[in-house]
Amino acid sequence: MSHGPSSLALESSASLFTKILHYTQRRNLPKGQSLHAHLIKTGSSSSCIYLSNSIVNLYAKCHRLLDAHVAFQEITNKDVVSWNCLINGYSQLGRPDSSLSVLKLFKQMRQQDENSHVLPNPHTFAGIFTAVSTLGEYYSFTGKQAHCLAFKLSYLNDLFVGSSLLNMYCKAGSRHLVDARKMFDEMPERNSVSWTTMISGYALLRRAKEAVGVFRMMLWEQGRGQDYVNEFVFTSVLSAIALPEFNPVGKQIHGLSLKNGFLWNVSVANATVTMYAKCGSLDDACRVFELSSEKNSITWSALITGYAQNGDCEKALKLFSQMHFCGMNPSEYTLVGVINACSDFDALSEGKQVHGYLLKLGFEPQMYILTALVDMYAKCGNVSDARRGFDYLKEPDIVLWTSMIAGYVKNGDNENAMGMYCRMLVEGVVPNELTMASVLKVCSSLAALEQGKQIHAHIVKHGLSLEVPIGSALSTMYAKSGSLHDCNLVFRRMPARDLVSWNSMMSGLSQNGRGTEALELFEEMLLEGTRPDYVTFVNILSACSHMGLLERGQNIFKMMSDEFGIEPRLEHFACMVDMFGRAGKLYEAKEFIESAANHVDHGLCLWRIMLSACRNYRNYELGAYAGEKLMELGSQESSAYVLLSSIYSALGRLEDVECVRRLMNLRGVSKEPGCSWIELKSQFHVFVVGDQLHPQIVGIREELLRLRKQMKDEGYKPGFDPCLELEVIMD
Repeated sequence: MSHGPSSLALESSASLFTKILHYTQRRNLPKGQSLHAHLIKTGSSSSCIYLSNSIVNLYAKCHRLLDAHVAFQEITNKDVVSWNCLINGYSQLGRPDSSLSVLKLFKQMRQQDENSHVLPNPHTFAGIFTAVSTLGEYYSFTGKQAHCLAFKLSYLNDLFVGSSLLNMYCKAGSRHLVDARKMFDEMPERNSVSWTTMISGYALLRRAKEAVGVFRMMLWEQGRGQDYVNEFVFTSVLSAIALPEFNPVGKQIHGLSLKNGFLWNVSVANATVTMYAKCGSLDDACRVFELSSEKNSITWSALITGYAQNGDCEKALKLFSQMHFCGMNPSEYTLVGVINACSDFDALSEGKQVHGYLLKLGFEPQMYILTALVDMYAKCGNVSDARRGFDYLKEPDIVLWTSMIAGYVKNGDNENAMGMYCRMLVEGVVPNELTMASVLKVCSSLAALEQGKQIHAHIVKHGLSLEVPIGSALSTMYAKSGSLHDCNLVFRRMPARDLVSWNSMMSGLSQNGRGTEALELFEEMLLEGTRPDYVTFVNILSACSHMGLLERGQNIFKMMSDEFGIEPRLEHFACMVDMFGRAGKLYEAKEFIESAANHVDHGLCLWRIMLSACRNYRNYELGAYAGEKLMELGSQESSAYVLLSSIYSALGRLEDVECVRRLMNLRGVSKEPGCSWIELKSQFHVFVVGDQLHPQIVGIREELLRLRKQMKDEGYKPGFDPCLELEVIMD
């Protein structure tokens, strides 16, 4: 047998091709570059499309996309493999910029198709769908166009293409989850990747019921001889379970993973710890954590974050300390969890220590860390340090803006909160739901209806829906501003109402004298299956108090603990005392306060309400008893001293009046001047007792004198109450 020159060249190309594949699999870039240089020198790559494509693939797999692009451009007759090597190289990077490069390449490929008839194949579409999945909902239309082309070319039956397309729809947001499920149901063949992708799609949107449903379908098909279960499936379904009502299902899946031997996989163990922590079952989370043979930073982070989110911030900080002494280096997610624990625990000192520790580790420049630090300092009342962290970044993102605004709101600095919001809009940053909820709290606290309406207009302008938390914050703002009609409109238009929404609506009705409607709304809430909390009962008991429904209020107070297991707090006892006081049942109120001594730490608030009721009904003897109780308990409220003085004065006990005044001075209690404000034409007018600084004070006094004369001319005679008279003197 003879071997001619062409045969030797072919053998040489095959050998070179094998070498390039070997270097690509090993990611051996230096050897690959040397071989590429040899090919350029001998001219072999230009004469063989297989060698040219393999060089592009080598650089793409080694993430040297610029070099891959140069090698790609040197290919004169590009085939579908040439395009696929570069497209898949960019798509595997998973970055938005690289994904946009994929779409540009695909467009160029389609334009070349008109001349060279190079059609995309299943590998092309897999790269396209993977790229679109990283770009979010905005590029979902581009993905649908590629979907249509894949359908036209009959590639949808390819398992690889189908799974990539399914992943694209699952990551395109809630609006496209229906498309994902339709695609999944129509797949002629599924593998473990398909099942995992569909379950993960539901998990991303916290659709636990649907995720568990798909998992059960998979188990049923597995019973028919298929084998789909792996650690990725368990990790996906466990990550979907994040509510206490799904805890029993989570335990079953935990048991199944243990039975199949997957719990010893660190990813499954981490997902199990996270699942129990999110469901509020911290004892179970702790047991899985302790039994985990291979803990990594994610395992520690899961339990630390679980403690923090469930309000046990002290344990979260102790666990972080234990992690440090075990020699485990924290990740940025661990540190974010610890900083959040300091925020919720109001632990400024510990937060500063964590800040110093992460500085030492070099984590501070990361955006997630900086945002958590700003949030921590703001929530702990150190707004100046929070602002320094905010100003450190030249281009803060929306999360940082929102943290800063929320910090100002929490610390009562409404002016700076509104100023930050206006500055954010000027700089072109688009607010999100949490931003608007914080700004609405400013309007609520000031009862600034007109400003609240402007913020509502911004919500509509930016296309934000009335879902939680915006719907709740908006209804609260209208309720506190007394605009119950608008409050009810927002409440009824909310697609889903959480407990905060119900409570806001009931509070607004109660505070504006519509207690009957508040009680009707309470019944409606119970019928819809929403479980009340302690705030709900404060609102309802307050409504009963304002409406004089003593018997109904007593029944609801009893229902709170008997039917819902909610232990009465000070606020509930205060509502009941107020209810007795308004009904004139003063001795019943006294007995109720004394019976509540075992349930509350002190009765300051209760005796204060009792004292006011006694003054209103002119029962000065019982009022003196209530006031003396307040003095015994060391009350620091000036109003209590003023009321007791006025009652002593009405009883003619002038020596006791002088004693109360001396006690006020001894305890450093001073009478705070009254303050009120009103908003007119987008401007706030503030009035303080004795203040003469208002620019229109002369006109205001003239109008008051005119009204007083008119009242006198019409025969009005003011009543005399010695209690009120003394209060005015003490002001």
